[in-house]
Amino acid sequence: MEDFQDAIGAVVLMSGLVVVTYIIARYTYLVKKAMIENGLASPTKSKQIMFIDFGCILGGIGLGLMVSSVFSAMDLDENTTDLLVWGTILIFGAVGMILAHFLRNKFGDQG
Repeated sequence: MEDFQDAIGAVVLMSGLVVVTYIIARYTYLVKKAMIENGLASPTKSKQIMFIDFGCILGGIGLGLMVSSVFSAMDLDENTTDLLVWGTILIFGAVGMILAHFLRNKFGDQG
């Protein structure tokens, strides 16, 4: 019975993530479509900036994974290790987002 409850919980969690992702993607698509129709945004600029955003965020997460491997090698309590690993990944992901923001501001108005 416990396995069944775990399976139901996983299905509900994944369904919720899919629904939230769909809503965000659909809203973003409609907003960009309306902006392009009104002449407020260029479709090519948004694609280039999107790749810079993804690159910075994924680079930050990757760097966080590399740094967090140091904590995995230490002889720490399991809960402490988990906290440090996830905290490091999230912090470096946030640093990647901040870097993407500054790069977007710097190169956003260029071709």
